[in-house]
Amino acid sequence: MQLGMVGLGRMGGNMARRLAAAGHEVVGWNRSAEPLSRLVENGGRAAASLAELVAALRPPRAVWVMLPAGETTERVVGELAGLLAAGDLLVDGGNSRFQDDARRAAELRPRGIHYVDAGTSGGVWGAERGYCLMVGGAPEAVRLLEPVLRSLAPGGVGVVATEGRSGTETQGYLHCGPAGAGHFVKMVHNGIEYGLMQAYAEGFDILRGAAGQQLPPEHRYALDLPAIAELWRRGSVVSSWLLDLTARALAEDPELAAFTGRVEDSGEGRWTVQAAVEEAVPAPVITAALFARFRSRREGGFADRLLSAMRRQFGGHGEAQGGG
Repeated sequence: MQLGMVGLGRMGGNMARRLAAAGHEVVGWNRSAEPLSRLVENGGRAAASLAELVAALRPPRAVWVMLPAGETTERVVGELAGLLAAGDLLVDGGNSRFQDDARRAAELRPRGIHYVDAGTSGGVWGAERGYCLMVGGAPEAVRLLEPVLRSLAPGGVGVVATEGRSGTETQGYLHCGPAGAGHFVKMVHNGIEYGLMQAYAEGFDILRGAAGQQLPPEHRYALDLPAIAELWRRGSVVSSWLLDLTARALAEDPELAAFTGRVEDSGEGRWTVQAAVEEAVPAPVITAALFARFRSRREGGFADRLLSAMRRQFGGHGEAQGGG
């Protein structure tokens, strides 16, 4: 399948290269030149502008936007909408708010332009491992995108039809419902991620403080945190990919001296808490995890440094950058 990819950063660049390796014809555009050069080296084609990218695609065109949520995505989606025609497909794979997706889909529908939102999880490891894709949009639009979704997903397996059914084969991507449903599911996914990360960070901070317990010296514990993380990866009920990455981070830097402990958030945790309030759903863990990130920007301890380390491990995020 031919696809235009707008935004070749940590996620978009890796996704474009994975698609090119799978045999898709990828035309990319990026504000800076270096990611375009890497795409060309990996079999893709570079465009000098959005207009050139659209012109290089055969109708019906498919363009995937992989940019930061908010004003940047809004501006680019608007520009692309003016370049595309009836029958074309526009995909937002970033972390936009689901209400924005519903609005954009409604605005594009009278012009015959399909709109799909694709919440994307997989971080910097997705190029090799594949991506978990949570997709929203009309069924006919999602079907047009299915060859790309199969190539991005781990193992190339997914479920496109919904209608209230769930399949045992579900893996890698799922058509969650109409426009906005994909980003709504991804929003809650990231809220859960906040809670999981906070629990790991607090638990390891408690383990680290054991040496200072009010015990006789011979009973104080000098616990090996990297070894405990490795142990828990093997058969423990708290094992997970996040724990794998935690173990990796602690093995590389047991004191996490490379991190200040300032933990950013990119919006999804806030939106999840807002949705919980609107639905009157108690969500104390996710809410507390979000507030802990706010606090970390005033004072950073070991737990905050571990959260920063996990974010770098799974997403390549710096401490002053957005992401999960």
